[in-house]
Amino acid sequence: MQMKSYWLDTSPPFVSASDALPEGKCDVLVVGGGITGSAAALALARKGARVVVCEAGIVGGAASGRNGGMCNNGFAQDYAALSQRLGRECADRLYRAFDAGVDTVERLVREEAIDCSFARYGKLKLAAKPAHYDRLARSHALLAAGVDPHTRLLSRAQLREELGTDHYHGALLMEKSAGMHVGRYVRGLAQAAQRRGACYLEHNPVLGLQRQAGAYVVRTSLGTLRAGQVLLASGISQVGPFGWIRRRIVPVGAFLIVTAPLPPALMAQLLPTARMCTDTRNFVNYFRATPDHRLLFGGRARFAASNPRSDARSGEILHRQMLSVFPMLADLPIEYCWGGMVDMTADRLPRAGQRDGLFYSMGYSGHGTHMATLMGTMMADIMEGRADLNPWKDFPWPAIPGHFGKPWFLPFVGAWYRLKDRLQ
Repeated sequence: MQMKSYWLDTSPPFVSASDALPEGKCDVLVVGGGITGSAAALALARKGARVVVCEAGIVGGAASGRNGGMCNNGFAQDYAALSQRLGRECADRLYRAFDAGVDTVERLVREEAIDCSFARYGKLKLAAKPAHYDRLARSHALLAAGVDPHTRLLSRAQLREELGTDHYHGALLMEKSAGMHVGRYVRGLAQAAQRRGACYLEHNPVLGLQRQAGAYVVRTSLGTLRAGQVLLASGISQVGPFGWIRRRIVPVGAFLIVTAPLPPALMAQLLPTARMCTDTRNFVNYFRATPDHRLLFGGRARFAASNPRSDARSGEILHRQMLSVFPMLADLPIEYCWGGMVDMTADRLPRAGQRDGLFYSMGYSGHGTHMATLMGTMMADIMEGRADLNPWKDFPWPAIPGHFGKPWFLPFVGAWYRLKDRLQ
């Protein structure tokens, strides 16, 4: 078993065209070379801006590569509950933003000829308990009558046509959702931005930031650069002078395993319609077929920091959970196991805007592939003064009490979610 990202291992590496900061001043410096940063760099470069992207690691090596490669429309939360809390009009507006995210991925893949196996397979939101099915039914009634008629409620009996297991109690089918090879996608976005003139510098974290005469003096590991604007697109970064952001982001673990390739007949038995699948638990599990016919199985597994030992332990937990869903895979080898931190907000909704002139977009809370694409693309217009386009502009973002950047509270959050899963 390889302790590395399947997505990055099976995609062509990104090759930077430069290893030095450009001279003079750039229009925009983007902090982070994942999906948000690369979508923004591409949109800004298309507008003719001089863009520099500073990535502390490698392109796609952080949160952008720690996901199932799913572009799932809809919320992480229950739609009925969220519409009751925010109001139906607001919930529907946000729901359409998630739809627009999937559309934006599809458009960029087509326009930039990114070879990432994008396809609208649809998503199954799987009821982990009988009571969860009732909750899905309430959401479906609201969705189908309003903002998304392209949804279907599947009983447990109907679900057998979609899934080779009796582990779940029915599902909500959301037909607009899609899947892709996210490693090839994020690196393809970066290559597209670079082709249009954006300068990418990997292994170059931003270490200091100072406003000076209407611009920013940005100190990086490769030197100092002046930038007219700065976009922070790295929600989980523990490097640099971004303490205000870190007090508002909950970094949670995301862990994944990928099997050896499955025989076609077995894959057809497990996932005959190739849907993206995610369940209704707080300790969520999700799974899908990869483009090369493996089974990817991921989830929270544990609320713990990521390191080789922790990732391996989380992989063991995921393997047991996978076999509880698909016991017929007991003899199939696991070939990849990896994990790391991703950015979540307290209410599991993204945040974007500016503070003291510093622009930011992050907190996608498990829906990053398409929402990072949408918001990165949208930030290019927002930074030109179109704040009205920002779907999150009116959402307050208070600091998490007692949180100063180190997630000391993760075990307590995990215990609370585990208790909720038992009681719900």
